Amino acid sequence: MNQLKQEEKLTQQNKRNWQFWLSWAGTAVLVAVLVSMLYWQPILANELDQRTGNTSVYAGEAAGNPAASVSQANMPYFEVEDGKLALVRYPETRTIAPTRPRNHAVEYEVQLGDAVFSIAQKFNITPETLLWSNYDVLKDDPHSLSPGQVLIIPPTNGIIYEWKEGDDLEIVARDFRASMDDILNWSGNGLDITNPEIEPGDMVMIPGGEREFQQWVVPTYAVGRSGTNATLPGGCEVTGGGYYGGGFFIWPASNHYLSGNDFWSGHLAIDIAAGTGAPIYAADAGVVVFSGWNSNGYGNVVMIDHQNGYHTLYAHLNSTTVSCGSSAAQGQVIGYAGSTGNSTGPHLHFEVRYLGGFLNPWTVLPPG
Repeated sequence: MNQLKQEEKLTQQNKRNWQFWLSWAGTAVLVAVLVSMLYWQPILANELDQRTGNTSVYAGEAAGNPAASVSQANMPYFEVEDGKLALVRYPETRTIAPTRPRNHAVEYEVQLGDAVFSIAQKFNITPETLLWSNYDVLKDDPHSLSPGQVLIIPPTNGIIYEWKEGDDLEIVARDFRASMDDILNWSGNGLDITNPEIEPGDMVMIPGGEREFQQWVVPTYAVGRSGTNATLPGGCEVTGGGYYGGGFFIWPASNHYLSGNDFWSGHLAIDIAAGTGAPIYAADAGVVVFSGWNSNGYGNVVMIDHQNGYHTLYAHLNSTTVSCGSSAAQGQVIGYAGSTGNSTGPHLHFEVRYLGGFLNPWTVLPPG
């Protein structure tokens, strides 16, 4: 019995020895194959390159030239036909750094075609801020903008204020409805918080500051009730009668997009894109209560009383085709676009009024 166990034990031992040597043999064969591949691959590649006329990385190494081991891949040849236009793009080697926020005011010279609204958008401030900070130049009138003017562009929304003799920081902040702490902490002012000293003539940024506007608008003339001042050039006395509007408006120009100012507190109208000589249409039927020159910067103006509470006004016209007191049908040509009065380029200044108050034209014009 013991002999049988010893034989069985010996058999298992021999089996383990056989498995051990077999695994070593397999490993040796695998290593031999890998070494063979590493040895023969560059030789075979070199022979293939010589047959095809190419010079590869292995050919350079085989020739003992390490520099030749860095080579360019062969690319297909591209031939441009004569007379064909091609777009050439050059790499930009300079890194464009993001624009950092300003903390000081800058100057801007007004260009042809500028508007208070478009300049404000360019510098990421509100149009009110631009108007408030340039009273000496614009007198709160966005229509007084003209090429060549130099405007102060504040670094943020608010008011750039020139300090005067006897000014007090607390009173100035109160007058402009601003925070005294915001004025003190604005880095561009360079003030010592514990002992702020501001000299007369210093330009101080008042973040968030605001004030009332002096509005420059054409008075609202009405049929029958108040009459139009007949002594004004372009005015007349309208006693009654004529067309009535339906209360639904159409676009007064062929273009349905802006070129200049949008509607905001300092510009109670929209500036519609229109080239010089483009036809201008009555937005709704009504009676013409003004047709002529306006001395407040509007240039040639037509005002229509729609006799339902609404008035529309069309300004900066190159010429008018209707006379004061005449009726105008909706869509009728009442004039041609221009750049008369205070204007930096041809467009239509279009106002909508209701019961004497100003409405945003976007609220009554059809979309598109």
